[in-house]
Amino acid sequence: MSFPGAVSLALPFRGTWLVRNSPARRRDGTELFATTYAIDFVAVEGRRTAATRSWRTLLGTEPPELFVAFGQPVLAPAAGTVVSVLDGEADHEARRSQLALVPYALTQAGRIRGGPAAIAGNHVVLELADGGGFVLLAHLRRGSVTVAPGRRVAEGEQLGACGNSGNSTQPHVHLQVMDDADASRASGLPVEFRSYRVRPRSGGQPVEVARGVPGESEVVEPR
Repeated sequence: MSFPGAVSLALPFRGTWLVRNSPARRRDGTELFATTYAIDFVAVEGRRTAATRSWRTLLGTEPPELFVAFGQPVLAPAAGTVVSVLDGEADHEARRSQLALVPYALTQAGRIRGGPAAIAGNHVVLELADGGGFVLLAHLRRGSVTVAPGRRVAEGEQLGACGNSGNSTQPHVHLQVMDDADASRASGLPVEFRSYRVRPRSGGQPVEVARGVPGESEVVEPR
């Protein structure tokens, strides 16, 4: 699937990642903080987001370090100029347990009142070199951001590392494209990714994709 006029990007990571909240499955995206076409990626080994499970997986919270995504490099999905960064926000405990997710959901309104930065946590906003918009990469690991505003970056250059800061229940990368650098006043722009593979659930050869939007629960990797 792809959207008309979509901004074309590379996947912002190496290795295999599970797609969550794909815009390909949403008929109507939310306008809140320009997340209309946002997409999330969770690093996996096989299809597992963490190597271990314990009683905390079922009943409580877990250290983010247990998860495959935590600390993985987050890369520039296109050439551009860094507009803004936020670093220094704490990485939260992860929540796979429904018992832990319920109270977290009940505090969602408070995080929204905190504005885009409270939702995104540590993040980088990149102005695309071709004038195609602004890319937000969110939930980065505290202390991992390697760039500063005004820095020009090449596609594939490391910007930071995956973390669990902001509005995040387990380590993952959130990506969205906007028509303004400020998510509180921006509108979301459609996005597509180029040159990636989709790993079938049943095994077999990966499917090569030249351009498209990964579907919900697909496992993808850059080519």
